[in-house]
Amino acid sequence: MIESGLEILASRYAYALMFVLMGIGLYMVIANENLVKKLIGVNLFQTAIFLFFIAVAYVEGGSAPIVPAESGEAVASPLPQVIVLTAIVVGIALTAVGLALVVRIYAEYGTLREDTLREVRADE
Repeated sequence: MIESGLEILASRYAYALMFVLMGIGLYMVIANENLVKKLIGVNLFQTAIFLFFIAVAYVEGGSAPIVPAESGEAVASPLPQVIVLTAIVVGIALTAVGLALVVRIYAEYGTLREDTLREVRADE
């Protein structure tokens, strides 16, 4: 049983890496008080989702969809690749907006710690 589990893990390393990245990203979002670290955690979580889409879309022995396939040959679907490319662009835009907000918050309050920001906002 253990040997088969290790064998599956060795053959599906992309899924294992995806779960590790997802766990680290989720932990960073939940456990850190610093807003920049939370933003880094969101980016790690997002990267795990990208890896998941690419790993699911992999076709063993498949050819690119732009090359004419021979009869009976497996072809990889281009849709997950398009989704990931679009998500990367949206992720970069959201990261830029998040960093801009972090800069404005720091300029206004002088801190990036969430608990300190809550105390300052409560006093206002």
